[in-house]
Amino acid sequence: MEPVSFTLEMGVVIATLCFTVFLFVSEIIRIDLAAILVLVLIGLLSYVPGLDTLADVNHLFDGFASNAVISIIAVMIVGAGLDKTGIMNKVAAVILKRGGTTEGRILPIVSGTVGVISSFMQNVGAAALFLPVVSRISARTGIPLSRLLMPMGFCAILGGTMTMVGSSPLILLNDLIETANASLSPDQQIEPFGLFSVTPIGLALIVTGILYFLFLGRWVLPNTSENDGTSGEGTSDYLTRVYGLKTNVFEVEVPIGSPIVGKTLLEVNEAHHLYIISTYYKGKVSMAQVVNAVIADPCRLAIIGERNAVEALAKEYGLGIRPHLDVFAEEFAPTNAGIAEVVIPADSKLVGKCARELLMRKTFGLSLLAIRRGEENLSHVETPDHEATSIGEVKYQVGDTLVAHTRWDNLTRLKRDRNFVIVTSDFPQDELRPQKVIWALAFFLISLSLILFTDIRLSLCLLTGATGMLLSRVLSVDEAYNAVGWNTVFLLASLIPLGQAVQSTGTAAWIAQQILVVLDGWPLWSLQVGIAILATGFSLVMSNVGATVLLVPLAISIAITAGGNPGVFALTVAISTSNSFIIPTHQVNALIMGPAGYKVKDFVKSGGIMTVLFLVVSMLMLNLVY
Repeated sequence: MEPVSFTLEMGVVIATLCFTVFLFVSEIIRIDLAAILVLVLIGLLSYVPGLDTLADVNHLFDGFASNAVISIIAVMIVGAGLDKTGIMNKVAAVILKRGGTTEGRILPIVSGTVGVISSFMQNVGAAALFLPVVSRISARTGIPLSRLLMPMGFCAILGGTMTMVGSSPLILLNDLIETANASLSPDQQIEPFGLFSVTPIGLALIVTGILYFLFLGRWVLPNTSENDGTSGEGTSDYLTRVYGLKTNVFEVEVPIGSPIVGKTLLEVNEAHHLYIISTYYKGKVSMAQVVNAVIADPCRLAIIGERNAVEALAKEYGLGIRPHLDVFAEEFAPTNAGIAEVVIPADSKLVGKCARELLMRKTFGLSLLAIRRGEENLSHVETPDHEATSIGEVKYQVGDTLVAHTRWDNLTRLKRDRNFVIVTSDFPQDELRPQKVIWALAFFLISLSLILFTDIRLSLCLLTGATGMLLSRVLSVDEAYNAVGWNTVFLLASLIPLGQAVQSTGTAAWIAQQILVVLDGWPLWSLQVGIAILATGFSLVMSNVGATVLLVPLAISIAITAGGNPGVFALTVAISTSNSFIIPTHQVNALIMGPAGYKVKDFVKSGGIMTVLFLVVSMLMLNLVY
């Protein structure tokens, strides 16, 4: 390797790197603003005499049109399109059904699934697609989003090491090996790697990541969360705090031949001071819209009421109370439905009418639980403070606050109804479009097929799916713009010129040379570890593709000189460039940072240990497998 002389430009680049790391770690300013500042600084410095090769000012902003940035924008739109159709809700429901509601069971299912998916598609794509799923799981379980997103994101990165198409460095590796073989003697030729050659290594890394967060997560993961208000307080807590109703939602099984069969919902509600708000019969969940509907068998009932009242009902009619919501779990998930408050205004046509007369559930999708009139609470549930009231027959007055259980999409539609003033504001106000699910799936599969089976550029593959979703009106153009995390886009695009400067000025080669001089004469295993650490460090400050292109030829030369296996050394570089957890410069880390409210110190704390574990496990597996 020809010696590289230190230059003024290298010193400027190193100083800029140190300044960037300082801004990231100290967080004096927002991290995306820090990235923009670094972009501007590099551009201005390139006009200084003697620093003209620091950056090509005519291409300074090319990062905003880079393959990585366009891919992120497109995959965010594709993910939002799938989410808009309700698919991600169903995926979340399946995970909750299998994993329950505890962090210890949900974390390995989510992280393991994303890890496997990212082994066949770009890790940022897998993470972006699962971001809405994890958000819904967080809302339904009350587990802070920050406790789930980092394990998911890290496993998405780790999953890229499971196959030779899982990450850009591994995709490039065989091409770099072919180039190196052209200058090697026949006895030094390196065999190309097969698609699943790295699977044992990647699998071990994913398992390590999952076990790391399962056993150490309580100490290394932050508890902050940016969840909306729909996930903070349950139905029971809200009703108790505001209206004194110590009620909850219960799922009750009605067996064949139960004495309750044949009775109407109204009879049961009034006799037992509870409220049947939904039914499950012949595999279909439906809101209990007609109070005169007759209970059939076998079925299940979703009942709001006090536990004593529900237990008395179950004892009288031989019903079974399930310990947790099962068939109604999706219907009453905080992301789909909840408690809403609406006020009857002075010009409402509902004044002087009652819920039974208006068929409130059928007409407006509101299951009335209570009426707040002045200082008085009217409810069908009997409490120590007041007797039960048949609120279905209470005539509405101006200023009445109606407390009802409703689906959020129904409440969104009611915002356009002048008969109500919606008081509740912290609820998901996007209407789902389940009728567009076929279009969304079709364009998602088209994108995925283009990625897996063609050589078309990744960004174009993903943008094809995103454009298709816009043309088929799965999403509106404005919704697509809102789906993009622009802070992530500016963070990554603004850092690309810095990575290019590290490489184009020879700074990377000079740093590599200095480290390799230090390692000269060390044992073979230590040389391999040194190469891995070097690749890890480079991947934090420049693109992993650039680090791979730079270091693979160096690693092969070192291996041949030291008598090691050049293929293993080259693979060490390609795998180690995925070891990017300490600061949020990796695309996946940048993606999850905003939604979970992470700080750079959170990545330093959690990612530091993960980086060491990655190095240890990858070195062990590389030497065991090869």
